[in-house]
Parts: sequence; C-alpha cells; structure tokens
Amino acid sequence: MDAARIIPEIGFDERGLVAAIAQQHDTGEVLMMAWMNAEAVAETLATGRVCYFSRSRGRLWRKGESSGQVQRLIELRVDCDGDALLLLVDQTGVACHTGRRSCFYRAAREGGLAEIAAPEVSPEALYGGHAHG
Repeated sequence: MDAARIIPEIGFDERGLVAAIAQQHDTGEVLMMAWMNAEAVAETLATGRVCYFSRSRGRLWRKGESSGQVQRLIELRVDCDGDALLLLVDQTGVACHTGRRSCFYRAAREGGLAEIAAPEVSPEALYGGHAHG
C-alpha cells in the first residue's frame, strides 16, 4: 500500500498523533484503542504488522514485541473527518496488557463499573515482569 498517498489524508493532532481502534476483522470485536503517528502508519502499511506510537515510552510500539500477541493488518480505514483510524486486524491471542482479549472489559452497571471479561492469560505470563506491549 502506498503510505505516501494515505498519510496526507489523515488528520494528525498537534502532537502528530491519531486515535486508532483495533477491531477483529472477522468477528467485529473491538479490541483496543491506541495512538499512531505517521511513522507508525507507514510501518503498519509496509509490513502488515500493526505498529503504534507509545506516548508513555515516546517511541514506536510494535504490538506484540514483548508479549507475542501480534496484530496482523487486514485493512486500514480512515473515518470521514480523517481524525480517527479503524484497523481491521487478525489478533493473535489477547489484545489487552491485562491478559484479556479486549481492553474494553469494564461496563457501566448500577453501582459503577463491572468487569465483564476475565483474563485469559496472566500479565506475568505475557510479559515476564516487563512493560506491556
């Protein structure tokens, strides 16, 4: 895919970032939200392996680099305003650093937030005590 034709259509914010939602391509399950900069978009399009920008680390974050829970890009979509991306992906294993399939595992219920999904794997097993990714 030609990143040079796609990147100018994306409305990056003042920090050079754009919100990216990862969705499992065949089930429609929303997995996670993260940030991408132009370099992350270009790498993702070039390699087919999703790469984000980690605000906390201040660098590119290749999904699965420390956990093995890789996202393979099926399709990248840009919303109508150009200020958000939808990444249709094939997720290997879990997407969330908590060991859950999706980062969206808490739902508003009477009395506050309720956990609606249990971890499938322990964070320790994913990262061996290292930062998530």
